[in-house]
Amino acid sequence: MSEDKELLTLAAKAAGIEIAHIELLGDDGWNPLTDDGDALRLAVKLRMNVEFFDDVVWAFDNDYIDPIEEPYKDDPYAATRRAIVRAAAEIGRGME
Repeated sequence: MSEDKELLTLAAKAAGIEIAHIELLGDDGWNPLTDDGDALRLAVKLRMNVEFFDDVVWAFDNDYIDPIEEPYKDDPYAATRRAIVRAAAEIGRGME
């Protein structure tokens, strides 16, 4: 399984989103790595905090995980989505 699919699977688990088949994740389905709306809904569902600094974004919650840091690189929107998904995946991983 690719790293992105693993992140999406764990994030879905954390959010209580049932994904019957891994193929539903990605470009044609639920994908908070590429869809701003999916990422925002995921952050709200998990009551995440998102903080912005000069060259990084942090995503975290107050109960389960330490802040996940993602560098902006060339796309702060993609970095924000990835930080949210990585944080959600850590929550999902803790549920295993």
